[in-house]
Amino acid sequence: MARRERILDQLIVKPGTRAALAERDPGWTGGVDFEGLTKTELKAEAKSVLAQGVKELSNAQELLWASDTHAVLVVFQAMDAAGKDSAIEHVMSGVNPQGVQVVSFRKPSAEELDHTFLWRISKAAPERGRIGIFNRSHYEEVVALRVHPEWLAKQRLPSPTTGEQFWQERFEDINAFERHLDRNGTKIVKFFLYVSQAEQKKRFLARLDEPHKEWKFNAADVAERARWDEYMAAYDAAITATSTPWGPWFVIPADHKWLTQALVVRVLVDTINDLDLRWPEVSTEEHEANVAARKQLDAEVAAALVTS
Repeated sequence: MARRERILDQLIVKPGTRAALAERDPGWTGGVDFEGLTKTELKAEAKSVLAQGVKELSNAQELLWASDTHAVLVVFQAMDAAGKDSAIEHVMSGVNPQGVQVVSFRKPSAEELDHTFLWRISKAAPERGRIGIFNRSHYEEVVALRVHPEWLAKQRLPSPTTGEQFWQERFEDINAFERHLDRNGTKIVKFFLYVSQAEQKKRFLARLDEPHKEWKFNAADVAERARWDEYMAAYDAAITATSTPWGPWFVIPADHKWLTQALVVRVLVDTINDLDLRWPEVSTEEHEANVAARKQLDAEVAAALVTS
């Protein structure tokens, strides 16, 4: 197995296996394949992978747009300050903005609460030819709401919302929804950016210490941080139950943003390349029309040269 395959194999949660977050290291830097390298060397290697990946993603996105047969939905989930925004910024830095849409789901509106929890998600799914990015997603419904079950009251659900069966049914709904998207040409790839509690604290303090970053800090995030173990348990259950062949989860170590970004771009490029897309074929009639148009353009150039 090649080095890249070995690394990605450690990140994916294989369908039917446990996410086992407690057994994963948020500060992981590549394992045995990078033993002996200094942090500076590791960072340089990751930045090289990112730069190459950004170029490849630009080409892959152009083919995705041109083929117009598939869409790609990228789901980012994480605790606060895990680096979702910076990952999106750096990984997508080389693609055509016309072919990408980023959606961040906020507190549901009154209209959204009058529909099923997947209604607003379905509306935001990317159209063919585009990459859609969910910066937080429908997984808040089985993570944040599991930690805060009192929030479910606003959804006015007809069935009981307590007990394991309720969450298992939501997992089933999510899997069925994502399989429907996949069957209709929307490839889903899901990233959990796994940051450690210590690194999150460091990033929170950096936001408070630097005036131009304080706007990014939300005091409510510290209250959620106090429920860290509950969130990890909820994420573990959700990722375990919903990592499927049609919508796999990748647990990305997030204590080092330079590594996070390199891993995300590599997975995303491979995901699009695996779609086996083709450039649109030009019909015989279109080709003949193009040949005629080319002759006309060549004639204009020749005429310009004679008169110059």
